[in-house]
Amino acid sequence: MSACPCGGGKAYAACCGRLHCGAEIAATAEALMRSRYSAYVLRLAPYLLESWHASTRPQSLDLAEDGGYRWLGLEILRHQERDPAHATVEFVARYRVAGRGHRLHEVSRFVREDGRWYYLDGTLRKTEIKTIVK
Repeated sequence: MSACPCGGGKAYAACCGRLHCGAEIAATAEALMRSRYSAYVLRLAPYLLESWHASTRPQSLDLAEDGGYRWLGLEILRHQERDPAHATVEFVARYRVAGRGHRLHEVSRFVREDGRWYYLDGTLRKTEIKTIVK
């Protein structure tokens, strides 16, 4: 069994795979964030669009033309539920493009409607960009 890209320590089929195939819905905003990261790694555009709130969702995503990104890992820094319908997740996602390592540091907002969490939007945090030449 292959490990889940989200870094949660479980096999993909027992972790984000259950959300991606529709067998379960994310119980928390953090679980949705982890599943969305895994969906970017696996280039699952339909799942990303379905888990994006309709008020901020783009019409389409073309992950085939992602500029050669190679996702390397996810670190959840903070998960906070403001109330039963609103939460934030702060995370750092590491990736490599053209042989250089980068970090995406974001505070994402999530909303729960009809018992289901959706990604609303995110604010990038200015952090020191560490560039690693291969």
